[in-house]
Amino acid sequence: MIWGPVLLPNGQSAFPIYHRLGVNVFQIDLTWAQVAPTRPADPEDPADPAYQWPVQLDQAIQEAARYKIRICLLVQRSPSWANGGRASDWAPLDPADYGDFLIAAARRYPSVHDWMIWGEPNRDGNFEPMPPDSPAGPRRYALLLNAAYHALKQASKANTVIGGDTWSFGTVEPASFLRWMRLPDGKPPPLDDYGHNPFSIRFPDLHEGPYYPGGRDINDIDTLEAQLASTYHRQVKLWLSEFSVSSDDNNRAFAFHVTRKQQARWLTAAFGLVNSVSYVAGLGWFELLDEPPSAPGQLTLGLMSANIQPKPAFYAYERAR
Repeated sequence: MIWGPVLLPNGQSAFPIYHRLGVNVFQIDLTWAQVAPTRPADPEDPADPAYQWPVQLDQAIQEAARYKIRICLLVQRSPSWANGGRASDWAPLDPADYGDFLIAAARRYPSVHDWMIWGEPNRDGNFEPMPPDSPAGPRRYALLLNAAYHALKQASKANTVIGGDTWSFGTVEPASFLRWMRLPDGKPPPLDDYGHNPFSIRFPDLHEGPYYPGGRDINDIDTLEAQLASTYHRQVKLWLSEFSVSSDDNNRAFAFHVTRKQQARWLTAAFGLVNSVSYVAGLGWFELLDEPPSAPGQLTLGLMSANIQPKPAFYAYERAR
């Protein structure tokens, strides 16, 4: 899996590159607040005039179909009319509003069957309310996931609902988030796969044990899977949506980096690690391109430089299967 642009900086489609790389799933955001800035009269109808569906997503779906690449949509950010006039990181007051939007989205994009429910909700500034070290946020998220699951299954039984979507650490750490992610009756909310972004400062090696009690990086996915199995009384596969490591220099997101050759080694090791187990549905690299040097705190997580030149990690990804 991969994150990246639909169009390259030169205006050409990025999908021939994804095809060359052997990408199976292209992941992309669908921002509820942007699509529905005003309340729709018929929220389950994608043709309701309140909806402003993104042209870029239509392009991505068309290009993905051409190259037989699946699309996974990450649906997040609530409009102010749904969250009481707050910022878009706030959960809707009524989770059913989010469910209605997902029904409309599923009808708008019938070829899409992989759906992530919010991104990194346990991370500061991504989902509110999420008080530190409190069950309040995970419980609020559980209501949203429950509404999303039933809405998407109503739209199509073929839809895969990816819940949790946590990251390695966070305001509420993954171990606690999963423990507290409960509905009012005490049951965990329904989901198909559990999403997690296992960023790490450790070289990928599953033989290493947890080094931070509540955190879950790429070397802790066995611990995370065991907790999921205990919670759901079945094997729950992990959808590892985002993983990468910065090359060249530290940046605004990571106070840690490796050389370009080491970045390629990390990528190879990460894919080898997930291929050694049966409980990972997919591993996504974030992302295709570095940011341009002019970007404040330039992110250098890409398989290619900002001027579309392959880095060693590009060829490592191409070989990874």
